[in-house]
Order: sequence, then structure tokens, then C-alpha cells
Amino acid sequence: MNRALKWKLTAGFILAFVAGAVTGAAVGGMHARHVFFEFHHPELIGVKMKEQFRSELDLTPDQVAKISPIIDKTAADLQKVRCDTGGRVREIWMEAHQQIAANLTDEQRQKLRQMKERHHQWRHRHGLPEFAPEMSPTP
Repeated sequence: MNRALKWKLTAGFILAFVAGAVTGAAVGGMHARHVFFEFHHPELIGVKMKEQFRSELDLTPDQVAKISPIIDKTAADLQKVRCDTGGRVREIWMEAHQQIAANLTDEQRQKLRQMKERHHQWRHRHGLPEFAPEMSPTP
């Protein structure tokens, strides 16, 4: 094999490897995002629970009708726990940021506000709920 052919083969293998890695990363990222954000739609938990029980237990339509109120109540209870917990988490973060801000310079406080704004924008871009007005992210 001559030297030019070796370089061409090496370049071809590297190109194939890079193309595979890029394709794998893109497909894997899209799949992970789909799974993560589909899974974290709390308003769909009741629908998903009903479907899982129906399919895995081979429920009849009559059985689905009988368990639907139970699942609806469970989903509502879980949503309330989630909201309560989320509110408490926000309170803890707000308190921590206020305490941290007291120890920062004006320039650092501005950077802290920018960090919180980036987080707020990230949540907005990903369709996550906004902060409640009484729990504003600003110090």
C-alpha cells in the first residue's frame, strides 16, 4: 500500500467515526430530551397511570371506569404534593440567595441577578412553570 492510500483510508475511518459520533449524540440527545420532558408533564400523570394499569393488567372498560376516579384523585393529590414541595424549594432558594447577596459586592449581586435570570429563561424555554408572583426570583 502506498502512502497516499494509507492517508486516505485513515481519513475515511476518522470521518466515519466522527459522523457516527455526531449522529449518535444527536439522536441520543433528542431521545433523552423527549423522554425527560414527556415524563415530567405532571398534568398527564393520571392519563399515563390509567394507560399503564389498563394495558399491563388487561382491564376491561368497566374496570377502567371504576378505577378512574381513584386514579384522578391520586393524580390530584400528587400534583398538590408537587406544588407544595416546589413552593418550599423556591422559598429555600430565595432565602439562600438573600443571605448570599448580603455578603456580596454590588457587582457580584448584579451577577447573581443575571444567574437567576438565565435560570428563569431556561425554565421558560423548556416550558417549565413560572415563579408565582409572591415567589419572585429577584432578591
